Amino acid sequence: MFRTALRNVLAHKARLLMTVLAVMLGVAFVSGTLVFTDTLGNALRNQSAKSYDDVAVAVTTYANQTDEKTPGITADTLKKIQNLDGVSTATGRVSGFAGVADPDGKLIGNGWSNTGANYSPGKDGKDPAYTFTDGTGPASADRIALDADTAEKGKYHVGDRVRVATNGPVKEYTLSGVFTTEDGAVNAGGSLVLFDTRVAQKLYLRPGVFHEATVSAASGASADKLLAEVKPLLPKDAEAKTGKELADEQAKDISKGLSGINTMLLAFAGIALFVGIFLIANTFTMLVAQRTKELALMRAVGASRRQVKRSVLLEAAFVGVIASVIGFVLGLGLAVGLRSAMGAFGAKVPAGPLVVSPTAVVASFAVGVVVTVLAAWLPARRAAKIPPVAAMNSVHATATVKSLVLRNSIGSVISLLGAAAIVGGAAKSGSTGRTIIAVGAFLTLIGVIVLIPLLSRPVIALVRPLLRKVFGVSGKLAAQNAVRNPRRTGTTASALAIGLTLVTGISVLGVTLGQAVDRATTDNLRADYMVTMANGHALDKSALTALEKAGKVSAISPNQYTGIEVKGDYQSASAVSAADLRKVFALTTVSGSLDTLGKGEIAVSDKTAKDKGWKTGDTLPVTFDDRKKGELRIGAVFEENAFLSPVLVSTDIADEHGGSANIQEIWLTTDGGATDANEQAVVDALGNNPAVSIMDRQDIRNMFGGSVNLAMNIMYGLLAMALIIAVLGVVNTLAMSVFERQQEIGMLRAIGLDRRRVKRMIRLEAVVISLFGAVVGIGLGVFLGWAIGQTISSDIPGYVLVLPWGRIAIFLALAAAVGVLAALWPARSAARLNMLTAIKTE
Repeated sequence: MFRTALRNVLAHKARLLMTVLAVMLGVAFVSGTLVFTDTLGNALRNQSAKSYDDVAVAVTTYANQTDEKTPGITADTLKKIQNLDGVSTATGRVSGFAGVADPDGKLIGNGWSNTGANYSPGKDGKDPAYTFTDGTGPASADRIALDADTAEKGKYHVGDRVRVATNGPVKEYTLSGVFTTEDGAVNAGGSLVLFDTRVAQKLYLRPGVFHEATVSAASGASADKLLAEVKPLLPKDAEAKTGKELADEQAKDISKGLSGINTMLLAFAGIALFVGIFLIANTFTMLVAQRTKELALMRAVGASRRQVKRSVLLEAAFVGVIASVIGFVLGLGLAVGLRSAMGAFGAKVPAGPLVVSPTAVVASFAVGVVVTVLAAWLPARRAAKIPPVAAMNSVHATATVKSLVLRNSIGSVISLLGAAAIVGGAAKSGSTGRTIIAVGAFLTLIGVIVLIPLLSRPVIALVRPLLRKVFGVSGKLAAQNAVRNPRRTGTTASALAIGLTLVTGISVLGVTLGQAVDRATTDNLRADYMVTMANGHALDKSALTALEKAGKVSAISPNQYTGIEVKGDYQSASAVSAADLRKVFALTTVSGSLDTLGKGEIAVSDKTAKDKGWKTGDTLPVTFDDRKKGELRIGAVFEENAFLSPVLVSTDIADEHGGSANIQEIWLTTDGGATDANEQAVVDALGNNPAVSIMDRQDIRNMFGGSVNLAMNIMYGLLAMALIIAVLGVVNTLAMSVFERQQEIGMLRAIGLDRRRVKRMIRLEAVVISLFGAVVGIGLGVFLGWAIGQTISSDIPGYVLVLPWGRIAIFLALAAAVGVLAALWPARSAARLNMLTAIKTE
């Protein structure tokens, strides 16, 4: 039986090609994901360990400029650490935000990882954390050094003048040197500016004080012993750990961070393999049907049911092994490609070898072989049931009425349970509802897959008159062929339906969220510009002052984040300009008047008022951020606004209680609206600061909607694998169907159906099957998109379900195109059959 199985695989190479491709693509996704994450994780861990090579003890504090109760590490403390036995060097570190402008005045880097730090040379005049490739470290207040990547991006050389933005005004410095480093901010695509230590302390903390300290051990000294001696010298807010502990912690953090990527990619690999199961099952079902007489003869000459079943499963195992080998090799190429793609998107991936772990190898081959064998199990079981008497005729046993009734009953029950779970999940908000929907979606998909052969007849019957009217005999035959074997049609269409269910669901959600964001921008704003810090930090008060004095600014209001505590319940609040609020935000008053903000009263959103039972005129006992107590009267209730907190107070109240340092945004309206001249006036007023981001309404739309579009595009790209496998399924089904129907096609040719109409018949059959799968998938996708949307609608103001009719039309058109393309080879093969030879075929 082993030799028989091997001979059958080699004899049906063309028929099994699509199956090999399907398994191969799934295995490539699995192996590529595992190798990529292993390689990236290994490189990041090595880099992390390297950065702590010379660190015996690292000390961290939470010192900041505004709170002197957190003292940090003083120079005296650092000197005491330096004098301990076994200490080679003790280096103080201070850091904060520093944005470097390119020659055009634009920020280099991504904002959140643009940092500045102090250059701290030792006795040899070098800082061990940095290796200079050109020039030297900064030795005076007017000099800086830049990391090599930033210098290259800005085309800066030693001696050039460089504009640098920190928390204050932009300043120019002379570039003294260019260095390389293992600093995490630089490796994340950011920038690093080194200042003289006294300059860095003045910028980021206080003179003579450091945020952190690194201690290197003398030869033979124990890191644990040094840690025990260092701890008593430190202030209360300080935390000390050995370099090994920190390296281990970072390694765990890296593994944890990569696990999310790993899980997401493997989930899509699972979807691709799930779709592939239908292709594999269909292929082996058709192979078994075409070999009915051969298998029956094997039974007749003494082969047992178990041996026949084992023979088919061995064929599947051979196919799985071959596909796994090819897929694993392709997966290695995919891993290399993913690493290169990360670099192309600006992420600096550490150098390192490609890591191929035993887990990746075993998982890839196990997935490929197990999925193939499992998919072939039902066809193998059917093959084992073929009676020896079937060798006397060419017709194998058809499905009994009892089996069809049982199948449809089970499918109906599963589908109804799934639909009920989806509707129930839609009634709940948050992750609980989405979890219930996920379970319901899985059950519904399984139920529809079981039912899809039953659905194929009535659905395809709807288009049969149109096909007959437009395409004549070819159209009529195509419609009949599509429903001749409902199970085969259903299995082929199922693969496409699964892919389009996910794609349509994502599209419905994405378009709905995108339009909600767009409406929020259009309906809630009157401002022409939003000003923020590129690094996400708060704006300095001086930025507000400068803009208030700028020409062409007709209205301005900050959005200062603050808060109040009402009866022990904290409420986030936005401090705004009472005079200009309605000139920059489109607010609808439900009750009261927003003018009362200027009188020291507050305004609350309608949703918060309803939840808390508050109304206009109520007086609330409050505790402010500085822990002072007082009373505030509600002067107005307004419709919730996407850009503001649920409670509004005037900037006078926030400033009085220490909230002036938390200006997250400044909104402003200019004379004549958003124009190039007005934008330049805003830029000039802020001193052409590269760290400050100035966005008009379109930029705001892009910022909020960009993440939605990016997520959708990533999903589309990952789901493309499942759709490709679905296309292979259509090709395979048609090719094997043509082989199966050689005699019939020969007869059609003999009675006058020419080659052109034979091709058209096969193409139309493919289009009908593809469109059937697309209609089922799109219907389920819209249902799932609606359900998931209901769970998040309460968190998104102005959420209204939007059906992307344009994209749905594109999906249907693509499904039809898939049918046409998939039919090219089978249609050509059918048209080229010799009619006399085909008629004699059994």
